[in-house]
Amino acid sequence: MDWDKLRIFHAVADAGSLTHAGDKLNLSQSAVSRQIRALEESLNSTLFHRHARGLILTEQGELLFDATSAMSKRLDAAAARIRDSKEEVFGELRVTTTFGFGTLWLAPRLPHLYEKYPDLKVDLMLEERVLDLPMREADVAIRMKEPSQADLIRKRLMTVQMQLYASRSYIESNGMPTELSDISSHRLICQNPSAAQVGASALLVQNLMTFNPSSLLTVNNYFGVLQGVLHNLGIGVLPDYVTQDFPDLVHVLPQIESADVPVFLAFPEELRHSQRIAAFKEFVQEEIISHRKQLRQMGKL
Repeated sequence: MDWDKLRIFHAVADAGSLTHAGDKLNLSQSAVSRQIRALEESLNSTLFHRHARGLILTEQGELLFDATSAMSKRLDAAAARIRDSKEEVFGELRVTTTFGFGTLWLAPRLPHLYEKYPDLKVDLMLEERVLDLPMREADVAIRMKEPSQADLIRKRLMTVQMQLYASRSYIESNGMPTELSDISSHRLICQNPSAAQVGASALLVQNLMTFNPSSLLTVNNYFGVLQGVLHNLGIGVLPDYVTQDFPDLVHVLPQIESADVPVFLAFPEELRHSQRIAAFKEFVQEEIISHRKQLRQMGKL
C-alpha cells in the first residue's frame, strides 16, 4: 500500500475536507482528490461519503483511519525518541493526571521544573479518563492506582489518603466536631458520587453520609471541594496532599480517613531512554521528598 496515499488519506479524514487537507499538505485540492480516488481504486472500496458540508468516512474509511491513526502515533513516538538529546532536555512532554492532583499538587510545582529546563514544553492534560499511553495519547501519567496497561514502566511515588478539613473561620463559627456523629450538625462538601474518583474516597463518603450531614455540597473535582472549604461552606473530603500548600486548613476528626491510595508514575516502554521523561521523573521525585520534609516540619507526618 502506498504510504504517501495513506498520509494524504489520513489528513483528509482528520480535516473532513479536501481543501483543508490540501492546505495542510501544501497540495492542490485536485491533487489530493486524485490521490484519494487512486487509493479507493486500489482498495476497491469507497472511503468517503461526499456531501455539501464536507466528507464523512464510510465504514471502510473508519477502519482505515483507525489504522493510520495508530501508525501516526507510533511514528510520533519514534520521532520523539529520535529527537531526544543525550545531554539536553527540550521539546514537548505530554503529561496526564487527574484534575485534582494536577491543579492542587503538580501545577504549583512546575516552576521548579521550568527553572531547570526552560526549553521544555509541558502539555498538561487533566482529566479522570485514563489515557492510552502505549497508543501515545500522552507521554507520561501520574495515576491514583497502578496502571493495568501492558508495555508500561511504572513507579510507585507515594500514597495519599482522603481526610476531613475545614477552614479556621468555619470551625470558629460552627464548632469543632469531636466524634463522627457530629457530622449531622455540619454541611459536608465532597465529590459527586457520579464523578470519577478513587474507590477509597467513594467508600469514605458513603460512610460519612450514613451520619446524615445537615446539608450537602457535591462537586465533580477536588479543586471545587477545596474552594468550598476555603469559603467557609462546610467540612470537606480532600486528599491529604493539600495540607502543605494550604496551612490554614484545620484537620477535622483526624481518626477518620480513607484507605491508602497509591500514586504511580507511568510511561511507555519505548520512552525508557527519553531525557524528557527522565527529567520529569526526577523532578516529581524531588518534589515528593521536599513535600514530605515540609510535612514533617509542620508535624503532619
